[in-house]
Amino acid sequence: MSESSADYRVLVVDDEPSIAELITMALRFEGFLVQSAGTGRDALSAVASFKPHLMVLDVMLPDMEGFEVASRLGAQRASVPIIFLTARDATEDKVRGLTGGGDDYMTKPFSLEELVARIRTILRRTGAAAPQSSCLTFEDVELDEDTREVTRAGAQIELTATEYRLLRYLMLNPRSVLTRAQLLDHVWNYDFGGDGRVLETYVSYLRKKLDAHGPPLIKTVRGVGYALRAPRA
Repeated sequence: MSESSADYRVLVVDDEPSIAELITMALRFEGFLVQSAGTGRDALSAVASFKPHLMVLDVMLPDMEGFEVASRLGAQRASVPIIFLTARDATEDKVRGLTGGGDDYMTKPFSLEELVARIRTILRRTGAAAPQSSCLTFEDVELDEDTREVTRAGAQIELTATEYRLLRYLMLNPRSVLTRAQLLDHVWNYDFGGDGRVLETYVSYLRKKLDAHGPPLIKTVRGVGYALRAPRA
């Protein structure tokens, strides 16, 4: 993991799953914390819950243009640097993007290396200012990164340092399937070299504490890893 990437949150918004997954995997490999969305509505929701330091935003989304997403974020005073990524290479589109809330504009096909370089440049230029709120939320679970307090449905949950890191990483990547290797790497800081069953043990501990106050949220994806997902209605 690159030290300059650690703990920087990037939101990838693209309605083509293959492109979103390609970018997401590349950024995670570089050490970024990544979440993806496929619609403008989901992107706006993710900005509120995931609190990204930067957004890679496709212009052509199924429910609204990326330009509209940027406009709504500006109206909400959500200061999120944006790199527009699109097949539309007309000069007027580039001007519209760069004058309508975008910090950069890349056209498809694109180079992953160049995208990563531009992301790092913008994060350095903006100082990667942390969002005003330090609270991560998922369903009725809240995690305060400043006080390290965790609550569910208003009830405080006492977690060990390792349980806290595990929950934090899950909440930074909600709904995404995280592999066992990813969880061991990020929660144990690459220092773990023993039996992988330690992960199952800590997931079990965390589940018991969360499930005591509501329906199960941590789902096992057999043969792959775990995901934080809303309970089925």
